[in-house]
Amino acid sequence: MYKSKTYSYDYDDYEENNKNSETMVTDILSDAELPNLDEIIIGSWGESWEESSQKIIDDIIVNKDKFSNIKSLFIGDMDYEECEVSWILQGDYEKLFDAMPQLEKLTIKGSSELTLGKVKAPNLKSLTIICGGLPVHIIKSIQNAELPALEELCLYIGVEDYGFDGTIDDIEALLDKSNFPELKSLYICDSDIQDDITDVVLKCKYINQIEKLGLCYGSLTDKGGQLLLDAIPNLPNIKDLNLQYHFLSDDMMKKLNALPISVNTNEQNEPEEWDGQKWFYPMLTE
Repeated sequence: MYKSKTYSYDYDDYEENNKNSETMVTDILSDAELPNLDEIIIGSWGESWEESSQKIIDDIIVNKDKFSNIKSLFIGDMDYEECEVSWILQGDYEKLFDAMPQLEKLTIKGSSELTLGKVKAPNLKSLTIICGGLPVHIIKSIQNAELPALEELCLYIGVEDYGFDGTIDDIEALLDKSNFPELKSLYICDSDIQDDITDVVLKCKYINQIEKLGLCYGSLTDKGGQLLLDAIPNLPNIKDLNLQYHFLSDDMMKKLNALPISVNTNEQNEPEEWDGQKWFYPMLTE
């Protein structure tokens, strides 16, 4: 368990006290608790929809020796009242991986202006990207990443209107061409093609080694549910199945919950109907 602290600015901080991305790392460095922390969570850095996180990332890199004790980093931990996820301006993380080789956990919220570049992180065990739309260049960076210790991968795929510019083929390539020998938890979630993702995930090379599977927060219907019903009994390695936020029928939920593993089918949804069509929206988009 990491010893953690959150650094975040509220409205008064950035409107009246001139706090922003320029001052965030300076304030963190001035905190006497910093040397005793394992985890830093950075929330709002002010007008996060106008200023990117780049200054924060760059300042951490410049002061990497003072952050050498940090094993877990979360940049962008803010709710919709502070900044909609699609508005959060992120930055380029490529040099951060070199500056923090000790990093075990990285969580990024927001994909606007996000770049990973070449990812090489020998000790990273957990990577999570929370967004309303994941660009293909990010998917490809992860596909080609050198992450020999990675145990947990969680990617919010999202929708085209908010940044996802790929297809199911890109997700299939990620799962086929990546090399994560220690992977134990796989979440490919929050998509409007969640049934297709379910099919691809159940056929991927990691399916016989993972213990936790997340296909949650998206447009999962009985089509995907049936794929899971057919596959899970033949996958004794999977102990936990997260399907929270879905469009499954009552009957399918009952069948899935009867599986001899932990299954989360909370938050059943109904599609919206418009002009004779049904629309299945993921949990997180804008």
